[in-house]
Amino acid sequence: MAATTMGMGMGMGMGMPGSRCPVCFGGMGHGQAIFTAECSHTFHLRCVPGSAICPVCNAPWRDTPGAGAGSAYDDDEPVEPPPAHSPLRGGSRNPKHAPAGGGLLVLKAHCEYPALSKAAAPDGFAVLVHAKAPAVVAEAAAARAPLDLVTVLDVSTSMTGEKLALVKRAMGFVIDNLGAGDRLSVVAFDSYARRVIRLTRMSEDGKAAAKRAVDSLVASGCTNIRGGLDVAAEVLDCRRHRNAVASVILLSDGQDNRRMLSSDFDGYPSSLHTAGYDVDVLVPPSFKRTAGDRCAPVHTFGFGTDHDAAAMHGISEVTGGTFSFIENHAVIQDAFAQCIGGLLSVAVQKARISVECLHPGVRIREVKSGRYENRIDPEGLDATVDVGELYADEERRFLLFLDVPRAGATDDATRLINVRCTYSDTATGQSVNVAGDDAVILRPFMATGVAPSMEVERERVRVEAAEDIALARAAAERGAYAEAARILDARRESLSWSAPVLSGDAMCKALVGELHELSLRVSDEREYQQTGRACFLAGMSSHAQQRGSSVRLSHSMTGAGAFGCTASSAAAFATPAMRRMEERSEKSREQQQNQQQAPPPPPPEAAIPHPRLEARLASALPRLSVLRRYRRLLPLRRC
Repeated sequence: MAATTMGMGMGMGMGMPGSRCPVCFGGMGHGQAIFTAECSHTFHLRCVPGSAICPVCNAPWRDTPGAGAGSAYDDDEPVEPPPAHSPLRGGSRNPKHAPAGGGLLVLKAHCEYPALSKAAAPDGFAVLVHAKAPAVVAEAAAARAPLDLVTVLDVSTSMTGEKLALVKRAMGFVIDNLGAGDRLSVVAFDSYARRVIRLTRMSEDGKAAAKRAVDSLVASGCTNIRGGLDVAAEVLDCRRHRNAVASVILLSDGQDNRRMLSSDFDGYPSSLHTAGYDVDVLVPPSFKRTAGDRCAPVHTFGFGTDHDAAAMHGISEVTGGTFSFIENHAVIQDAFAQCIGGLLSVAVQKARISVECLHPGVRIREVKSGRYENRIDPEGLDATVDVGELYADEERRFLLFLDVPRAGATDDATRLINVRCTYSDTATGQSVNVAGDDAVILRPFMATGVAPSMEVERERVRVEAAEDIALARAAAERGAYAEAARILDARRESLSWSAPVLSGDAMCKALVGELHELSLRVSDEREYQQTGRACFLAGMSSHAQQRGSSVRLSHSMTGAGAFGCTASSAAAFATPAMRRMEERSEKSREQQQNQQQAPPPPPPEAAIPHPRLEARLASALPRLSVLRRYRRLLPLRRC
């Protein structure tokens, strides 16, 4: 069926009695403009999404209202031209000619043991591949890659009052900390979604316009997350100009309208009425990552305890973003600050790590890479891990498990693997290829007293803990709360006696606290539903990407601090730039609180007349009274 528009130049809409729009869920009937797509789903004309994809069944549309007329969002402000002294984009960079510490990614390989006996032939010998992005020097901060940022903000009725005021204040902080080369667009959604400011350069005028747009937001209506993301996708897809880095921040305190549909509405798949529906229905097609093609990540923030944690986490997972849980409303600005601290320091893009076996008998058995896609050659001779973007100073650790052959009688060492990384330098656009040292182990006749690598052990216990967190969450989702707590407690006990914790490793000690906090929040069904699920998903998001996210709790069940140990573990992945921006936000909030709490200045004291002045005024009073009588008589004389 061809797409038709009824009531638009051809009479009034004739929706079926009782039919409802799948976007706003309002009734459709006589006197309304109605659009029916070729997939037979019908919408209010004003509710037709910007993308040519049906939000109900994901069928592509050949015809949409206004097709061929150009996008309403192709009005983005031109990007700031690069300074004359900046490096030319493109080309390649040879690390051999770079000075020491010349801003290159650092690549290392750590073997589980430095030596193995000649007769040993372990299956699953661990090698840690460690990559660290170059730092951004303070003096060169102006040369960082500029950002295109779209913030998608929930302004439904539940955001009324203090919540919306706190989000506006947080957005003011974000705007203040964007540079002149960065661009910002703000999208607001309630029952409908709308762009409140185009993609605008953050010059002084641009910042003022963005703040006015944010201050104009008013809470009302329902929660249309998909509508907000549709508009954000169109803002980014229809850009005429592009900055090197692009990202989306999504904040919501409620559940998408799709989750609130009644089961008798025939326009939606029945899976949307269950807790396990496919989150893909909330993500526009251009935001979904495909093989070899990365989209703008959507970093999601669940605001309060009534948001849909599973949906928000799913959106971030599909798009390559992070999920943060903000139970404590007052610190939403700090959470935003940590996020943009990373986005404003992207140093590496399109990073790919390649591993090649050097000894003919070595084979790659497994790669533990979390959410990052890895591929292993069918013969096990080589492997790759697609890392993507890295913030300045950000680190990634991947465990490889190898099959190592016995050594020959004359072999003093076995060369295991060679590691390389190719990436694009974000600030210059140049392609860079760096090589790490080969992973080599010694092969004495008998290896005794060989200490294991603490780097490898640290990553091993982190990965095992993250896997148990995922297992415990799965148990909780099927109602086995006691089983979930047992899984976490057993892992915490094991981790407490591990070598990294006993040696004082900060990350592993924070992980012990996280496991304790999660165990307490999953032991009680009500607590799990209210805060536990979101804590689990935020922690899983952070561990899967090895990237800092926020868990801001109103109280810690372990009594370990204001925001709980869960926040500490998630924050362990935060980079120096993220921590600096968060500290800046904390100081800003403290100053605002001090100003609000400061007593008002005392009223000026009443002026005390000078004695001489008082005497002169007394002598002048009779003359003033005569003058007033004379002025009253003056008009009579003129007559």
